[in-house]
Amino acid sequence: MPNTITYLDHAVDVLAQVKTYVKTQQRFALITSVDIKGGSARDIGSLAVVCEAGNMTGYMSNGCIDRDIALHASDCLRSGTARLLRYGEGSAFHDLTLPCGGSLSIWIDPAPDLTTLLAAHDALTARRPASLTFRPEARYITIAYQPKVTLCLAGRGAIFRATARGGKATGFDIQAYSPDLTDLEAVATHCAEPPTHMRSIDNVVELNLAPTSGVLTLFHDHDWEPAFLTAALATPAGFIGALGSQKTQTARLAHLAEKGISEHDLKRVRGPIGLVPSLRDANLIAVSALAEVAQAFAYDQQKIIDA
Repeated sequence: MPNTITYLDHAVDVLAQVKTYVKTQQRFALITSVDIKGGSARDIGSLAVVCEAGNMTGYMSNGCIDRDIALHASDCLRSGTARLLRYGEGSAFHDLTLPCGGSLSIWIDPAPDLTTLLAAHDALTARRPASLTFRPEARYITIAYQPKVTLCLAGRGAIFRATARGGKATGFDIQAYSPDLTDLEAVATHCAEPPTHMRSIDNVVELNLAPTSGVLTLFHDHDWEPAFLTAALATPAGFIGALGSQKTQTARLAHLAEKGISEHDLKRVRGPIGLVPSLRDANLIAVSALAEVAQAFAYDQQKIIDA
């Protein structure tokens, strides 16, 4: 019987487990979703691995068929034979249904190319795109994967702390900047790298952000924003947002225009941030802002580039 299931969403996290298995010389089967019809809890190209002990890292169905998949993966490891499985409509498994309807096809490979998997992990960890090619029987499918979203936060106080905490839970890689050392200490455990102390409002900040990066400024004392937003606008960050009212946003954009920011870049600064307006609770403001960031990147994580 399968032992445990560790629910991980992003490909780089599953590939990190692959790297551990390779380092410790443990055999595993790689599981990939290769076709979806109708509704599904996961996208095409979603990854999971099952080791010889039966432990599964990653998931395909949010629990309804994952244990059966793990059993098949364990059997593939014993036999050394790859297997294409179909669940839902058209499946031979009449006793296993997909509550969301449609069908899901998965490819189980007990002997994947380790060099390719490790190279993909290293690329994604270095915040570069990666691609993997799978061969379910006579068909080839290549999936492009994007790095995790990096969410760069600049701010202070309760909203700053709540957004860092919620962003980490959402699966973003958090970077944090604040003039308040106690706030930085409070969010340090949520950050992918050590947080940065902002020492003055005119401090020149250098940001190294990719298109898969988001930026949020979370200040009530908005004098800290211009230098940071200017630095963010000098990068190809895919999302830039700022806390405050519509009146604050108008004043913010006017000030940035005075500093020489172009009309094109001014349109990149979203505000007031959040999908739900006029909230007055730090945790709810954080959830609302994070939802807007998630919306901006929701469809960029993995795409079929050849099939």
